[in-house]
Amino acid sequence: MVNIRPIAQTDNAALASIIRKALEEFGANKPGTVYYDETTDHLFETFDAEPASSYFVAEKDGALLGGAGIYPTNALPADTCELVKMYLAPAARGLGLGRQLITLCLETAKAKGFSRVYLESMPELKKAVGIYELFGFQYLTAPMGNSGHCGCGIWMLKNL
Repeated sequence: MVNIRPIAQTDNAALASIIRKALEEFGANKPGTVYYDETTDHLFETFDAEPASSYFVAEKDGALLGGAGIYPTNALPADTCELVKMYLAPAARGLGLGRQLITLCLETAKAKGFSRVYLESMPELKKAVGIYELFGFQYLTAPMGNSGHCGCGIWMLKNL
């Protein structure tokens, strides 16, 4: 059975590996993405330091399968958070875990008082983008906030 829980410090290395391997798999391991973001190696500390954020991991039999979170990214409007670091290991894809994690992130964002959720992605991650579309995320013509991820060319927003 898969367990979804808040991130723990002991998850850092495994999550960083899942994120970077996924980006490599899809040819999206380029500058200006989370691949080179120092926070990717310190996700627990990043989310622990920001009370308006949350990050969740999916695990089965003690092995991490992936995760997703929300974060009030710098320069976003006060009512908006960002869906961030949504990645799954290959064996975890196609099981509905992405949908579960996104649903939990959207519910958490609403509970924390946010009314909109923003995200950034890349054309290489087209399956993920298709899922975001199913959740009602709408395309934007330019980025919002200042994530520092200039390598992302897809920007989307969802009203909660």
